[in-house]
Amino acid sequence: MKQALLNLLFSLIAFSIAYSIALLTGLQVIQQAVLIAFLIQWLLFVPAYFFQTEKFYDLTGSATYLFTVIYISYQSYSAININMGSILLASFIILWAIRLGSFLFIRIHKSGEDKRFASIKPSPTRFFMAWTFQGMWVSLCSMCALTAIASKNGVVQNSFFYMGVLVFIFGFVVEIIADWQKATFRKNPTNKDQFIAHGLWSYSRHPNYFGEIVLWLGISIMSFSSLSGWQYITLISPLFTYILLVYISGVRILEIAGREKWGHLENYQKYIHTTPSLFPFSNLFKNKKP
Repeated sequence: MKQALLNLLFSLIAFSIAYSIALLTGLQVIQQAVLIAFLIQWLLFVPAYFFQTEKFYDLTGSATYLFTVIYISYQSYSAININMGSILLASFIILWAIRLGSFLFIRIHKSGEDKRFASIKPSPTRFFMAWTFQGMWVSLCSMCALTAIASKNGVVQNSFFYMGVLVFIFGFVVEIIADWQKATFRKNPTNKDQFIAHGLWSYSRHPNYFGEIVLWLGISIMSFSSLSGWQYITLISPLFTYILLVYISGVRILEIAGREKWGHLENYQKYIHTTPSLFPFSNLFKNKKP
């Protein structure tokens, strides 16, 4: 009972943080978008728990990005003054969401399950918390872009904007290549139960997550000049992505699983000590003697 109450409390905190930041933007349409993002998660949690499945969890997250971006773009559309910056920013998020959502959906249907949810699904409050956290993820990552698009003059196109475009493209390409390399590696039967250590994976143990953080940094840079006042707090997007991927999901879980599976292997131990966990070449600075 105590743990169930804590799960519900964490869910409430997650929603409160996201909605409080939405309130600080001063834009009612952003508050509506955040509410919609959470409502989608809570509604789909019901059949997910009833059927004890996580197979449409990631797909729902991506679809929520699509819905909120399209909703904000529609609400902010002006036939008199079409803002190409807003269109480009929205298109980048839509492109990313479609790519990632389809990739994860196909992957989970091939594997049959997402091991992260093995111990979560049986508990209604833990599973509900996972869905609520997804609403928080969608809201906090996209809010700077949504706020920029919904601002009075739309997305400002200046040097910051175009620098953000380049950063986003770089991160997006890195993520795609990393995912493709790992998927190709796993398709080869000779690589069964082996770990990947070539291509981008020779520079970082999690290059796909590195790309994810970088692309959201790009989105934040593109949005920067369109924000004002308390709206700047929405720029926590890449920081939140980093915390989420490194300390909550992603890196932390995979590192533990990797050490359990390959920790006894000498070549894996060498890989761990010579390859940075996330940021390529960061070990050069870490190991540099004063």
